[in-house]
Amino acid sequence: MRITSVSTYSTSAVTLVEIETDTGETGWGQTAPYNADITATVLHRMVAPVAMRLEEPDPATLADRVVAVNLKFPGSFVLRALCGVETALWDLLGRRENKLVCELLGAAPGAWPAYASSMRRDISPSEEAQRICRLRDDFGFRACKVRVGDGEGEDRDRWPGRSEELIDTMRSALGPDFVIHADANSAYRPERAIEIGRRLHGGGPGHFEEPCPYWEMEWTREVTETLDGDVAGGEQDNWIPVWERMVREHVVDIVQPDVCYIGGMSRAMKVAALARQAGMRCTPHSANVSMVTVFTLHLMRAIANPGPFLEFSIEEPGELGELYEPRLEVRDGTLLMPADEPGWGVRPRREWLEGARCERSTLEA
Repeated sequence: MRITSVSTYSTSAVTLVEIETDTGETGWGQTAPYNADITATVLHRMVAPVAMRLEEPDPATLADRVVAVNLKFPGSFVLRALCGVETALWDLLGRRENKLVCELLGAAPGAWPAYASSMRRDISPSEEAQRICRLRDDFGFRACKVRVGDGEGEDRDRWPGRSEELIDTMRSALGPDFVIHADANSAYRPERAIEIGRRLHGGGPGHFEEPCPYWEMEWTREVTETLDGDVAGGEQDNWIPVWERMVREHVVDIVQPDVCYIGGMSRAMKVAALARQAGMRCTPHSANVSMVTVFTLHLMRAIANPGPFLEFSIEEPGELGELYEPRLEVRDGTLLMPADEPGWGVRPRREWLEGARCERSTLEA
């Protein structure tokens, strides 16, 4: 089997990828969302030619080869593009075997508990608590994540006192047993991060995500070593040697690779395996309802050290909710696994494909 063509369907928000082989087989995947039209250009120039040179490609070999060939470009866009082809290859292999991807990985299909993930910092603490309570009552969520801080390592808040008020209001509204995660998105220096982390962990269960600028690993490790509760991080990290250091030095308690940012399932599973050897859990980042959440659901079913909840965005999905069918559904606090098709269990929506920009690389070219 050889990949003979790689097609992208792109908007600025997201790119879907279709591969076809000399055996007539096809598979669908997705790059990382956002600035995805740029990612598509990188894919055709720096990933597709490598993929089409491989004989009998498998996802891990594809990932390793793309990284090696692009040794002068070890950055995010190459790996975002790699994810599109790598996940399409998983889909193809699943279709060949008439299995879901998680079954290819030795896991049974099924749902997974989800946490309601807020993306907003412009919302008041009382409004945030009200909407999470509604989602708890309507969909059975037993966990959520809210946004604290603002900026990159500057100890700022969206407005003075918001983070403290948010944590206290959420805990008061939801009770001591509801799991409340807080995501700082690199907002704090260690001293301030420790203050916020103690407030979060003192009220009940939940992890503190990316408290310090992710590139300042010493800062994050100081927070991790000081706090009694869990610190999570890693969504931005895509370079395996960085992950090896993070795990070796226990920079965080919970690793959070993003399947689309890191370059696909095989690289995300490598991080999960590193964490397992160190006795750490893996709760991947999946902050929108594009195919990244589908990928993550399969990943959580397959790894040996998954966290108890999968991230599920509660914001209006916009275009990302129109990519594929069937759409994702949360019931009784769990994300149901689509299984209409082998592979990823979903299919692209024709209406979205027809409105996207199509580009194609072929083996002959």
